[in-house]
Amino acid sequence: MDNFGMSMLWFWISYILVTCAGIVHTIINIYFLGMKPMDENGMGEGYEATKPWHPLYNIISFSIFGFAYMNGLAEPTLTEALITGAIWADICIVFDVFGWVLIKHPWSLSFKEFYVDYQPWITLIYLAIFAGPVAGYCFTLI
Repeated sequence: MDNFGMSMLWFWISYILVTCAGIVHTIINIYFLGMKPMDENGMGEGYEATKPWHPLYNIISFSIFGFAYMNGLAEPTLTEALITGAIWADICIVFDVFGWVLIKHPWSLSFKEFYVDYQPWITLIYLAIFAGPVAGYCFTLI
C-alpha cells in the first residue's frame, strides 16, 4: 500500500459518514414518517426499513473516498485499488464484530442478528466497501 495513513483517513471518514447516514435515516423514519422505534423485540420498523439502503450508502461513500485516496497517489494502479479494497473490507469486518456485536449498547446485535438476519445486506455492504477503491481507481482514468 502506497500511503497507509491517507488510506486510513479516507476509510474512517467514509465509515463514520455511512454510520451517521444510517442513524439519520432511522431517525427520519421514526420521527417524520411515523415508523415504530426499537423495542424489547428488535430494532424496530424505522431501522428495518433502512436496511436495503445500507449498501447504497456504502458504495457511494467508499467510491468517493476511494477516488480521493487513489487520486492522491502518484501512480494509482488497479493492484493498489484491489489491495486497498481488501484492507478496507477486512478492517470493517473486524471492527464491526466489536462495534456492533461484542460491545453492548442500545443498538448492538447478536451474532445471529448481524450475520444471518442482516443478509443479504451485510454481504452487499462488505462487497461495496471492497469495490469502493476499485470504483475510485476507475474514476481516476476518466
